[in-house]
Amino acid sequence: MRYIPLKTIAVLLMLLTSMSSCKEETSNKVLYLGHTLPQSHPVHKGILEFQKALEAKSKGTLKVKIFPDAQLGSEREVLELLQIGSVAATKVSAATLSNFVPEYHILGIPYLFRDKQHQFDVLEGDVGKSILEKGSKFWLRGLCYYDAGSRSFYTSEKAIRTPEDLKGLKIRVMNNQMAINMVNSMGGSATPLAYGELYTAIQQGVVDGAENNPPSFVSSNHYEISKYYTLDQHSSVPDVLLIGTKFWNKLSDQEKIWVQEAADESAQAQKKFWNDSVEESMRVAKAAGVEIIIPEKSLFAEKSKSVVEDFVKEFPEMAPIVTQIKNN
Repeated sequence: MRYIPLKTIAVLLMLLTSMSSCKEETSNKVLYLGHTLPQSHPVHKGILEFQKALEAKSKGTLKVKIFPDAQLGSEREVLELLQIGSVAATKVSAATLSNFVPEYHILGIPYLFRDKQHQFDVLEGDVGKSILEKGSKFWLRGLCYYDAGSRSFYTSEKAIRTPEDLKGLKIRVMNNQMAINMVNSMGGSATPLAYGELYTAIQQGVVDGAENNPPSFVSSNHYEISKYYTLDQHSSVPDVLLIGTKFWNKLSDQEKIWVQEAADESAQAQKKFWNDSVEESMRVAKAAGVEIIIPEKSLFAEKSKSVVEDFVKEFPEMAPIVTQIKNN
């Protein structure tokens, strides 16, 4: 008999309660969407646009019920709920998704994209759409990408101006092999750590710093205890809006068109929400006395070349995709 974690049972009970209290007409379909972000986050605002657009296009026959703030569990836990059909949709980082769909590893390669324009030319083009479709065989169909910015280093005591400044520093990273290899290749000591433990870890000197995008740097309050923010922009891992194939396959052809169109429209709206959030986050950080450092990014890119080489050796079948992206 398969063991079902107590947390999963609790989530399923909550969903059943929500379903039973829903007063929609029986002809309506309700898309339950869970994610881990707070409601103030620009990605959540993008999801609200998806909700609004889908309900408008379907004239209310397709409803979206959103569960933010990790109400349904971690990113990995919600992905598993999608796979068994208990939840219809979610938003996760491509880094988390790479543990389910290998092709998403590509999007975590350091300095893969030349700039923001290049990134979205790729993601919204043939390569990006192909990667979204790869998840279907794992019951996780990608709908669109949301801007999650670029990740950069921040530290509490020592400024990072060149890769050499990373030597001897313990830098918190996601529990993701690409991120670990990248920091180590630059001379730092990559330290995987739960995000919720990071504020205290920096404060107590367990780690010397971390890496993330500006909105996360500020919303987590890490700017309060980190004096330096180095905008080396080493990776630009997008978020992905997904729908479980168990729910997708229940939709009519017209409903599938509405869902995809609503997702695409929400992705364009979310870019503006993200840009506004970055500007406000940088303003808050500067006002708090954080030194913003603009380094020579090519020095960091050069140090991380071995990460790309090792990745291509491990996944030779993905080498053509990496080359296609770089030549785009």
